[in-house]
Amino acid sequence: MQRLGSKFAVYLLIMTVANSCGSEHRMQVEVPPSAEISIDSIDINTANNFDLQRIPYIGEKLAAEIVVFRQKHGPFRRPEHLMLINGISDRRFREIRHLIRVN
Repeated sequence: MQRLGSKFAVYLLIMTVANSCGSEHRMQVEVPPSAEISIDSIDINTANNFDLQRIPYIGEKLAAEIVVFRQKHGPFRRPEHLMLINGISDRRFREIRHLIRVN
């Protein structure tokens, strides 16, 4: 399950209270850019298919290819080596880089 950042949780609480008040008591709340839903980073060397699919843009097929690549070539030494998988472009890698790690 995804974990909500503390700022986002506060925002949800404020919005819930604001929506439960009458229209005459509505408040304007600005969402800070850092209040995003996040998941813990995933170790691409130990993650199974299900865990890999928690990463955005990684579906069932790509997750299976990552596992097969790992079994065939050994563990990834750097997160950037994930781009050796067909279907993970430089652009896609940059979008998910903050969500993956290699231990």
